[in-house]
Amino acid sequence: MDIYSRYAPFIQDFIYRNRWENLRAVQQAAGEAIFETDENVLLAASTASGKTEAAFFPVLTLISEEAPSSVGVLYIAPLKALINDQFERLEVLCDEAGIPVWHWHGDVSSDTKRKMLKDPSGILQITPESLEAMLMRKHARIPEIFGDLKFVVIDEIHSFLRSDRGGQMLCLLERLSRIAGVNPRRIGLSATIGDIRAVGEYLSAGTGRGTVIPRIKAPGADWRINMEHFYLTAPQASEDKEPEKEIDDELTDAAPEASDPGLGYIFEHTEGKKCLVFSNSREECEAVTHELRQYCEAKNEPDRFLIHHGNLSTAYRLSAEDIIKEEGSMVTVCTTSTLELGIDIGRLERAFQIDAPFTVSSFLQRMGRTGRRGTPSEMWFVMREEHAEQRALLPACIPWKLIQGIALVQVYLEERWVEPPRKDIYPYSLLYHQTMSELFSGGELTPAVLAGRILNLSYFKNISADDFKCLLHHLLDNSQIEQTERGGLIIGLEGERIVNNFRFYAVFQDNEEYSVRCGSEELGTLCAPPPAGEMIAIAGNVWVVEEVDHKRHQVYCNPVKGNVPAYFGDVPGDINTKILKRMKQVLEENDIYPYLLKNASARLKQARVLAGHSALTSKPLINLGDRMYCLFPWIGSYAFLALERLIKIKCKDILGIKGFISQRPYYMQFTMNATEEEFYETITNEAEKLDDPMDLVFPGEVPVFNKYDTMLPEELVKKGFAYGVLDTAGMKECVKSF
Repeated sequence: MDIYSRYAPFIQDFIYRNRWENLRAVQQAAGEAIFETDENVLLAASTASGKTEAAFFPVLTLISEEAPSSVGVLYIAPLKALINDQFERLEVLCDEAGIPVWHWHGDVSSDTKRKMLKDPSGILQITPESLEAMLMRKHARIPEIFGDLKFVVIDEIHSFLRSDRGGQMLCLLERLSRIAGVNPRRIGLSATIGDIRAVGEYLSAGTGRGTVIPRIKAPGADWRINMEHFYLTAPQASEDKEPEKEIDDELTDAAPEASDPGLGYIFEHTEGKKCLVFSNSREECEAVTHELRQYCEAKNEPDRFLIHHGNLSTAYRLSAEDIIKEEGSMVTVCTTSTLELGIDIGRLERAFQIDAPFTVSSFLQRMGRTGRRGTPSEMWFVMREEHAEQRALLPACIPWKLIQGIALVQVYLEERWVEPPRKDIYPYSLLYHQTMSELFSGGELTPAVLAGRILNLSYFKNISADDFKCLLHHLLDNSQIEQTERGGLIIGLEGERIVNNFRFYAVFQDNEEYSVRCGSEELGTLCAPPPAGEMIAIAGNVWVVEEVDHKRHQVYCNPVKGNVPAYFGDVPGDINTKILKRMKQVLEENDIYPYLLKNASARLKQARVLAGHSALTSKPLINLGDRMYCLFPWIGSYAFLALERLIKIKCKDILGIKGFISQRPYYMQFTMNATEEEFYETITNEAEKLDDPMDLVFPGEVPVFNKYDTMLPEELVKKGFAYGVLDTAGMKECVKSF
């Protein structure tokens, strides 16, 4: 089929105006899949390959030929910034055809939302949380809003695969389809998919359709990757003694007090360029921005560093996005995952990554922010660590982040491997959330009807009727739901308090936040603010707290000079076993990776020599001297957690283990009154005897892991953790190899 000639005239005009001489491979493949089948479609193609246009050209053609009587296309994205960016692009594309484009999230005005509700049509762009709110608050109008829905486009689908947020999205789509009486086709878009078959199954869950996954021949892509290592103080790994010169004399002379050479390196190599600097946490992002701004101040230069993360106010985030999008702007934005996805920020010259990200997916997304407008993708890794103390034990002498960064790059270069969707989940926290949402929106329901609506959702396939009955009895006992005289269930007094809070819409964990203000300006939000007189770090600057209003959750402050760490809440890292296995191989092999720079190469060489002398990769248990041992299992976060618990609960007393220290997922350190042979024999026997993962829950422990676990009966919390979080199968496989 000639896909171009099949497009609607306004699409052809758009292509002509933009002087596109031919369609890209992804656009040709998407057109064939969408025009010629009635199946769901998964488009897996590289960043900046034109996936959005590839999906929307045929979709808009079809809805222009037969205009839906309601919203015709629902576009779901993980971030407001991505929705805002795509909104502008789609408006230009749809304007000529008179197809309305609406966006709906927390920053969109109520006036805009009212206009959409008055005339539901065209394309609606939304986050999962706002869709949840719509199903709850506009329940009676769902058939009117979505009664002729044809397509659901899920952008950056990989970001939903491994969390309750993705499960929530699937539940919402199935609930919406049931209420509105529709079964729209789903189109998933992503640049970072490994197991495409598994993602295709995820995309189709609950639709009764299959998924077409076009084979898209990707053009050869040029990558520019380098990785450098810095100790926080001299000398560096490649130097035998205190260096005479730092990065450059001028920079050293003007460096802030207690400066970090890794950040000095970033300061030097961002000058005169448009860049992103990625950190793995909001705290680190704040610290990095603050020190880079101190370099500007020390050199009497204008501030060229902006900041962007989820706890900043909307005004700060939008300002950073607008400035970096400007043609010719030579600024650097320090950010977390909030600028990792989708948003087009123009010709970005470099991306820097401080330490190793947790996943291959994140590495690819972050590097994919560069390499647009015909230039190669470019990522500079900056690994930092403190010098180990002179008498430090073996584990503290290994550069874990450097090894992890190499492993992430290598598994993709060698195998094109990316983290797969989570399987064998027991999402009881989400079960509670969707049960309360369904009751709130649907009104009084009998237990049987409620069970039918919830347990038939595909994401809850592992949840039994007995589990659901247990949940309902618990909610009745705690007044979260009530039973009427007719035997129906409704939201109770305690439940009203929970579901009527806007925070209910999100299923990801969030802390109680305080709005931080300086005069009339909102800076962002903090968790657990300090008392008046203390300093805080936010928006890349330091402030002194003048007043904390706990009743209104407001923090009032003024700017001051100084350094102080920020705190926004814990940031967990989920590292796959595949990465740990490759980390072990990095230490075992003698390969020279061409992207390692001078210090990183020297530091890797040191680590390999140390690993060889200590037999670190030859056996899992290493004696550190006397009765002290270190266990290196080389398994991912959740298998590591299962092994940690097996040792503490089943083996600790038998082996006389004390002083247990865990650096998850790299190593466990302890003393024991047993031989190595006795350790291996004991741990192997206990792993073989372990039939029920519930045995790895401590007596009296209620392991709260997800947002709504505190609302569940204890037995479901324990079961969800034991069966859905702990990777006992991976742990047992590891122990077999001991």
